[in-house]
Amino acid sequence: MKPLRAFAACALVLTYSQTFGGTEPPCAAATTEELNPQRFELALESGYLFGAINPPQDYQIGAEFLTARVRWGVVQRDIWLRGYNQFYISAIAEPIFRGIENHYFGLNLGMRYNFVRPGSRFVPYISGGLGLGWIDSHPEVPGGQGQDFTFNILSAAGISYLVDDHWKISVGALYQHLSNGGQTDPNPSLNLFGPQVGVSYSF
Repeated sequence: MKPLRAFAACALVLTYSQTFGGTEPPCAAATTEELNPQRFELALESGYLFGAINPPQDYQIGAEFLTARVRWGVVQRDIWLRGYNQFYISAIAEPIFRGIENHYFGLNLGMRYNFVRPGSRFVPYISGGLGLGWIDSHPEVPGGQGQDFTFNILSAAGISYLVDDHWKISVGALYQHLSNGGQTDPNPSLNLFGPQVGVSYSF
């Protein structure tokens, strides 16, 4: 009888633990996944930028980016800041369709913040970074850049759509500033604004 009592007690404890301890609710598991997507991400992004405050020439530039991102840190509180950070590095190639110069190549390093809404496939984001690059300058032309070496500033805002656990597409607006930091005089900087689209793969 003693072994039977022991078996009955064990069965009762197991039933109690499964009934009241349970497993993590599906919504909690979903929340964890939303804030912990795949750690690494590769993105191809393309934009078309228009010059502003750039006399005497009007600029139109194609902006092509190959970007690597790594997830870093989350905000788990149920507030509008709920989301996660990404550190990124971008390789930049930009044909200049209208303007004094012809092309620009550079690198940019920065941070991106993704705002995660519970249960939503849409993820708004903001990003910003600093970098450097080279432009085929023409200082002899009024309004042309003073030298080939330049610094760049990038900032963007937009929204991504999660197609599945690995793929997402995004649309947004991009601002880019190019300048040599006062290394030449005159130092006519470029300020560029325009739309941007992209596709990314996470792993």
